[in-house]
Amino acid sequence: MAHTDITPPQASLPLSEHSRFIQRLHRRYEGLLDLLPSGAPTHATMAATLAALQAQGYALGAALRILRQLVMERLVHLDCDSQADLQTITQGVTELAELALDAACTAARAELDGRHGAPRDAEGNPVQLWVIGMGKLGARELNVSSDIDLIYIYEQEGETQGQPDGRGKISNHEYFIRAVKLIYQLIGETTEHGFVFRVDLMLRPNGNSGPAAISVAALEDYLQTHGREWERFAWLKSRIVAPLADIRTSNVQALRGAVLPFVFRRYLDYAVFDSLRSLHRQIREHAAKRSAGHPERANDVKLSRGGIREIEFIVQLLQVVRGGQFPELRCRATLEALQRLERASLMAPETAQALADAYVFLRKVEHRIQYLDDQQTHVLPTRDDDLRWMAQTLGYDDECRFLHQLDAHRELVAQEFDKLLGGNEACKSGQCGGARGAAASAPELETVLPKLPEAVRDRVLQWQRNPRYSYLSDAGRGRLVLLLQRTAQWLGQGQVSEIAAVRLADWMESLLRRESYLAMLQERPAVHEKLMHMLGAAKWPARYMLQHPGVIDELASDALMHERFNPQEFEADLERRRAALQSTAEDDDENLLNLLRRAHHAETFRTLARDIEQQITVEQVADDLSALADAVLRVTTRWCWGRLKSAHREEPQFGIIGYGKLGGKELGYGSDLDIVFVFDDDDERAPEVYSAFVRKLISWLTVKTGEGDLFEIDTALRPNGNSGLLVTSFESYANYQQQRGSNTAWTWEHQAMTRARFVMGSAELAARFDAVREAVITAPRDAVALGSEIATMRERVRSAHKVPAGLFDVKHSVGGMMDVEFVVQYLVLLHSACNPQLRPNLGNISLLRRAENAGLLPAGMGEAAANAYRALRRVQHLARLNEAPTQVPETALLEEQQTVRTLWKAVLQST
Repeated sequence: MAHTDITPPQASLPLSEHSRFIQRLHRRYEGLLDLLPSGAPTHATMAATLAALQAQGYALGAALRILRQLVMERLVHLDCDSQADLQTITQGVTELAELALDAACTAARAELDGRHGAPRDAEGNPVQLWVIGMGKLGARELNVSSDIDLIYIYEQEGETQGQPDGRGKISNHEYFIRAVKLIYQLIGETTEHGFVFRVDLMLRPNGNSGPAAISVAALEDYLQTHGREWERFAWLKSRIVAPLADIRTSNVQALRGAVLPFVFRRYLDYAVFDSLRSLHRQIREHAAKRSAGHPERANDVKLSRGGIREIEFIVQLLQVVRGGQFPELRCRATLEALQRLERASLMAPETAQALADAYVFLRKVEHRIQYLDDQQTHVLPTRDDDLRWMAQTLGYDDECRFLHQLDAHRELVAQEFDKLLGGNEACKSGQCGGARGAAASAPELETVLPKLPEAVRDRVLQWQRNPRYSYLSDAGRGRLVLLLQRTAQWLGQGQVSEIAAVRLADWMESLLRRESYLAMLQERPAVHEKLMHMLGAAKWPARYMLQHPGVIDELASDALMHERFNPQEFEADLERRRAALQSTAEDDDENLLNLLRRAHHAETFRTLARDIEQQITVEQVADDLSALADAVLRVTTRWCWGRLKSAHREEPQFGIIGYGKLGGKELGYGSDLDIVFVFDDDDERAPEVYSAFVRKLISWLTVKTGEGDLFEIDTALRPNGNSGLLVTSFESYANYQQQRGSNTAWTWEHQAMTRARFVMGSAELAARFDAVREAVITAPRDAVALGSEIATMRERVRSAHKVPAGLFDVKHSVGGMMDVEFVVQYLVLLHSACNPQLRPNLGNISLLRRAENAGLLPAGMGEAAANAYRALRRVQHLARLNEAPTQVPETALLEEQQTVRTLWKAVLQST
């Protein structure tokens, strides 16, 4: 690059004076610099300056160009002399672009309206033009010498109104093509005052061969039919930047509706890995060609290894892969996206911070490169004085320390980039084949089949009769074969079981039309291996993953096995996702229903994975599943009430009481929820409102969507059972339970009350429920009558669950779990009045120990019965995981059976 013979500033001058660009500006515009108010340029101060320039006689185009020079002069001083933060600089440039485009749009449309009349649609409605800012303009991250990537979209086809005499009518398409040309003349053409911004329209549909402006319908058709993977990354940062008056109108929803489904797919989209590798390879190859014969061009802080572009690729890849299911990841700015990825546990905090630090550093370096001569370059200068100046403006004593820090940041970025995208060895060496890489490197299926065990081979051969297999793309088929090859290798090494491989084949066949999951397993060998381990562990996990394949992405988390369910974080994540949907007007019922289901399935799967790896006990599984159900009920209640048209107050005076496994915090996988709904509201509309609310709530919990359902709901334990009201006032509920009036609860309902728990509602209502529960379970009772009723109920339940001769049912047979549960209920109902330690709903194991400590059981019996119950529960749990009967040979579990029989005899037969 040629340099003018400008004497560098003396040491006493501000550092910014070294910039040859600044020296030129001072010579040319010194008399106008004071027109820009002091401080960081803002939209308001720039608008005032533009008006002042026009008042001095400058035409709009000239005024905008001079304004640009004044703003750049100010930003260089703020950055180099005052150490302004990165956002101050990028925000100033971005707001300049928005101001200029708005002014240019307004002027262009005024001129064209005068000639041709305003454009209208078929119904005569005015038609808007939207200037879409892509890339750094869309993300509000413009650098000081950025070009602006624009796409022009208009609402509808039609024609203009024409002149009053009918002349001048043209099609809307022609009108907006002319508008684009006028805007470019005002913004992009180089004149004696330079330009406002370089303008690039290459990202528009069909690139340079496409029209300069297209309708929303044409855009949607293009994206659905011809849109390429790399364009999804481009549209990720898209934003309507002008005209300002139209940005917040409801009309823009049509554009969002076209773009969002293109960028973010409904499922986890690992297929984009190859596309991004291919794009990155092309960029590096282009950079290599540019630097061929010009070694000084190889040190590019944007495009070289470890540069700005690789940070952006890391962030955008994680956003595009997961943004369809996790809307809280959708944002344009790189630094904000890093924070969101960290918050979603998709990036370690230290990694996110290191990448953020590197990004800020590299962007500041990029700006200083451009400050020197106002050139659109990202290559480090070769002059020693320029490097020394850059170092000084960044706070370094000399260029060596500056370059050492630069290298450290770039090496860290390169390592993180390779870690994420370097799974394919060919890509590491620069030979990535892009979307067809898997197909090109994969062997034929016939060469892999002989390496598989017969059962697996037979199952894979069945694929060929499945139409889905024949419709697989070349890349999808290549991934499939590579996964089978890896599986065969693991089978040969004894890393995985044959039954796991058969179930993997089942799992794969059901997903042959969703190639993204095949891409995911190819990209993440560790996830593939963990998946096979879970498939081989039990039948129920295999079926669950067939129903909800997206959950396997959870296996990628290193922290999965070391965490437990956190209800506060779960609810906060859901609220963030809902807010993200709300920001794009996507928060309709269907999306919220699916959001709840995906979150619930993912958390259930996390618990399942920890369970299978024996990281948590059966009791902890039940605790976590119960806490998850509580959280889902709280969130669903909030969201349903907020969308209830008949809601008569901001917060419902409403509660949910859990019974059975939910009440006792003993939920298993797939358990239904035994629930009673109550309200405490004196409003005359309350019965009708809460009845409608509960129907809506039950529908939200039980309806099956494309993501499945949440829970089956059982309300049979409400007052008067299935013949009673679906939701009742709390006063009526309390009267029913406490035997007040003619309509009162049965003994078996009081047994159920021992395991009842207030799940959701106000603290005041929770306290009132606790008081009712305590009054019920501590009421005076005759021991003989109570024992007789409980024994009768126990026999009735047992007779409804016949067990074949020679077998022992761990729940229903004599000596099984239900005997323990009935004994505990008897002890609580009979003795909790005099033994307060029995009143809390702590579960059967804890209550047995407390009963022994209270002297209600012989020494050692409570502990022995607790251990027996735990053992029986474990057998039941494992059987359900394997979808096996909970019946074992009657000679099994003899010690546990005898312990429970002894407990029953000591407590209930002694009465």
